[in-house]
Amino acid sequence: MKAATTKQIEVNMDDLESMLERARVSPLDEADCAKIKAVFESYLYLTDLLEDKRTTLERLRRIIFGSSSEKTCEVFGTQPGNAGDAAAAAAPENRVAAAADQEQGPAAPPKGHGRNGAEAYEGAEKVQVPHPSLRSGDPCPECQEGTIYEQAQPGVLVRIVGQAPVQAKVYELQKLRCNLCGKVFTAEAPEGAGSEKYDATAASMIALLKYGTGLPFNRLEGLQGNLGIPLPASTQWDIVQATAGMVEPACEELIRQAAQGEVLHNDDTPVKILEFMSKTRRGEGKRARQEALAEGPSGDDPGPRRNESERRGLFTSGIVSTCEDRRIALFFSGRRHAGENLTDVLARRAADLAPPIQMCDALSRNAPAEFKTILANCLAHGRRQFVEVAERFPEECRYVLETLRDVYRNDAIARERDLSPEQRQAFHQAESGPITEKLQAWCIRQLDDRLVEPNSALGQAITYLLNHWPELTLFLRKPGAPLDNNVCERALKMAILHRKNAMFYKTLNGARVGDLFMSLIHTCQLNNVDPFDYLTELQRHPEELAAQPESWMPWNYRESLPPAART
Repeated sequence: MKAATTKQIEVNMDDLESMLERARVSPLDEADCAKIKAVFESYLYLTDLLEDKRTTLERLRRIIFGSSSEKTCEVFGTQPGNAGDAAAAAAPENRVAAAADQEQGPAAPPKGHGRNGAEAYEGAEKVQVPHPSLRSGDPCPECQEGTIYEQAQPGVLVRIVGQAPVQAKVYELQKLRCNLCGKVFTAEAPEGAGSEKYDATAASMIALLKYGTGLPFNRLEGLQGNLGIPLPASTQWDIVQATAGMVEPACEELIRQAAQGEVLHNDDTPVKILEFMSKTRRGEGKRARQEALAEGPSGDDPGPRRNESERRGLFTSGIVSTCEDRRIALFFSGRRHAGENLTDVLARRAADLAPPIQMCDALSRNAPAEFKTILANCLAHGRRQFVEVAERFPEECRYVLETLRDVYRNDAIARERDLSPEQRQAFHQAESGPITEKLQAWCIRQLDDRLVEPNSALGQAITYLLNHWPELTLFLRKPGAPLDNNVCERALKMAILHRKNAMFYKTLNGARVGDLFMSLIHTCQLNNVDPFDYLTELQRHPEELAAQPESWMPWNYRESLPPAART
């Protein structure tokens, strides 16, 4: 059984009985202790899941044994099968598309050997190796008649070496001492050695490993120690904390530019901050609630912020803003949820701009209370409810999933054709509009004709679609409206990875530092920019960054570098 950890240990009743027999006569060995521990952890994990009223049997099975892809072919198997007479009559175009796919047969495998070519190593050092004896224009040494010339494509040899993530150099400066006067003469440090012990590249690598890939400080300390280059965890924190203050103007400018975006995605994921969790355990949250009730409502700070001290939840909010061809990722951790963090971002929006499109799920806490947005809801969330009940209602769920599959297929075609937002909207209106109209009519008929029990799992999934239909289909009426919130959920995977590996932040300041670096790193990744080089250059030009942060964004910072450093 798979417990809360990622390591899976197979244990059956015979094994447990054998271990109990051995325990009666002698102490258990390490392997038996590990199995007993796995059983206890699994029991506690399942108990926590069962206490959650949202955990269904299908969801529990998926959590324990792993979740496969949510693609329609994976949910119902590789064969399309029969979706029922009612579904087939309602969606004849689905049968035509499925038949066409079967006639075409499986797609041909892509050509190639699967290895990375030399051009894939963009960050590798390039070494030019001239021929030792020949030059372009020399006579051919083979035939003695022709003339050799240089080819456009050189021969390529790739060599990959291993090294410590953070390297070190020890400069041993020679010292000479006069035997008469005692004067000591010390050699000068070579040019480029620098005066600081930790170079900017060291801070960039530590931040990238910690917040970009989820490698905890203690784990990096152990790795560096094994490689003979000590790097204590406390030192790593001191480095990234000092670096955060240096590059903070870039993050503030990202927030300002993200507020001007045309489409903003937002969502939440849980986070652990020990500073807040210890207060809750000591009962300070209860005292704060009692004090708030005794003082009564305040007119100075109305709205949700007044009740933040009453909350026990801790969130990392992810916001992804799209403006023209750029994407900006922002992270905020603390008591406040996604809607309130989005409110703070939109407070920096220019007053003359039209309301942006906001993509999120249907939770009310995701909507900003003080700013107007054009709300779009995630179609993937609505689809997932049918995936979860597909085993109990296969015919109905097949029709819904195959219909939404065609909508996503049309969106993929629009991306392949590189359509503008207006052209994409017109394409969806022509191709996806009739499909969604039939789906809406089918959903209404299921409830009106009592073909589905409204309180059943399928009825609730259908009701969710109908209740949020305008927001789920905004892409048919508003240019640029996305279908789902997947881009934000992918961004939150960075925070989730950090939570799985490092477990928690100790203080709110630690969470703030993590949010800053995650925002800078993931924004670089979204715009195909090297985050290591970006963080390094920000540290090397702190004065210029503070003076003109808009010129030091991931997409234009290299233009602000001196000409010699741009290559």
